[in-house]
Amino acid sequence: MDRRQFLAASSSGLTAAAAGCLGSPLSSDDPESGPGADPGAESDMKARDGEITVSASGEVETEPDQAVIDVGVEASGESAAAVTEELSTGAAELRTTFDDLGIPEENIEDGRYRVHQAHGRTATGYEGAHSFEVTVTDVDRVGEIIDAVTEAGADDVGHVRFTLREETRSELRNDAIDDALANADEEASHIADNRGVTLEGTTAVSTGDVRVHPVHLEAEAMTSADAASGGAPQTEIGTEPVRVSASVTVTYAFGA
Repeated sequence: MDRRQFLAASSSGLTAAAAGCLGSPLSSDDPESGPGADPGAESDMKARDGEITVSASGEVETEPDQAVIDVGVEASGESAAAVTEELSTGAAELRTTFDDLGIPEENIEDGRYRVHQAHGRTATGYEGAHSFEVTVTDVDRVGEIIDAVTEAGADDVGHVRFTLREETRSELRNDAIDDALANADEEASHIADNRGVTLEGTTAVSTGDVRVHPVHLEAEAMTSADAASGGAPQTEIGTEPVRVSASVTVTYAFGA
């Protein structure tokens, strides 16, 4: 992806330890060697004098290619039945709007639905809410969708979560791990040069968390008064790149 940028930031820790050595961590002397020692074990020890362990992180970023919009209707009334009926009508209008917008049914999930007695010491009657999670793969349409559902009667337009499609996540996951490994290699090389030893290969690798960091924004929908005036522009939602991060721990063998 040409929009992707590799970030240089990384954090690292290190340990250097001799494998079975009693002296300096850089020593290759084996106190167990001798006439009675196992020749195979001595050979293995000389082949791997010590280890350097490095922890590093990597990160990549790209523009979001998916957005999840929280939208819903609210109602209040003297009875639970009245609130339920109003919510049902409002939800049906939203579903019609989703259909008019060409949003596939599988991209619409029911969120919370609740009807309860009104809160507050002086409150009477009932209130309720019915929300939906709408997933769109054309993030440029987010403003258009917010305007349409608001005009259709949505009175609860929550936040918008900009994220990545599954295939994009998989690709960037590998790229973030590659970046973390490259940072680990660089750190290990620097440590080896500083200690005057030579890296001889990797003996162990483990990965930590690989995370997608979505961008969360509050949606400020066009008001019904603005819509009636006909002078309000389409709602525009700006966003930032989505980040994918990874961490690794790599152990390298070194020789003098």
